[in-house]
Amino acid sequence: MTPPDASHNRWSDLDRPPLNATALRRGLLRPDALWASLEVVESTGSTNTDLAERARAGAAAEGRVLVAEEQTAGRGRLERSWTAPPRSGLFFSVYLEPGDIPVERWGWVPLLAGVAAATGLAKSAGVDMSLKWPNDLLVTVEGEERKTGGILGEFAGDGIVVGLGINVSLRAGELPAPTAGSLALAGAVSTDRETLLRAVLRSMEHWYGAWKAADGDAAASGLQAAYAAGCATLDRAVRAELPGGASLVGEAVAIDGDGRLVLSTEDGLQQPVSAGDIVHLRGAAGGLT
Repeated sequence: MTPPDASHNRWSDLDRPPLNATALRRGLLRPDALWASLEVVESTGSTNTDLAERARAGAAAEGRVLVAEEQTAGRGRLERSWTAPPRSGLFFSVYLEPGDIPVERWGWVPLLAGVAAATGLAKSAGVDMSLKWPNDLLVTVEGEERKTGGILGEFAGDGIVVGLGINVSLRAGELPAPTAGSLALAGAVSTDRETLLRAVLRSMEHWYGAWKAADGDAAASGLQAAYAAGCATLDRAVRAELPGGASLVGEAVAIDGDGRLVLSTEDGLQQPVSAGDIVHLRGAAGGLT
């Protein structure tokens, strides 16, 4: 008899057991909770794409969570790809409907997800986390800043889909780039994905509730201060690579009320940046605990 192909065996890597969807639902879905449904699929192209399509078709209600054990076409900002071995990380998207919150404040939702992920992972994995504006999660591996996660938000239907990709158990030889890292390589005390996912979603529920209660006011909800406290981009020289090919160099001095990064340039101007890639030029990362 020909043995089954190990690549199709969900238990082929015993260090990376599959998620227990029933246990996750039991721990997260309550009548008064934000999370209304949770689905775990073995493999998909992109959880963000799938959930956005459902939202546009009117088939997604607020609080829907879609988790994949593997993403074959995961997307980051600017349509960059995000790949990782099956069950080596957390790959999931959530659908939120901020409702009466002014649309101009919805841009805070991906930043909110960053604060929630960093605080949730810091507590559950025991790893110092920091945020690189606007959408990266950083850890320290062998004394160097490494990207261990990314966040992507996109409008869909009557709300916004927010996707997170977090490297949990990736080994050094599996990293997609020298600048990448994982919770395991950063010395995590736990790489149990169910524990980590519950912590992130509970933290997100807390911050989303506080933000909505403040009518989307990031300052009044404490979100603006929390993001600034954990942002590794602040108080260091950076280069902002802007849409259209222009760039701007300055010291990152603040996160303003609209979630923009404010740069102090050599000519003394305070220049807010709403979109772009940020390159850290010098300075130490901040921590979020």
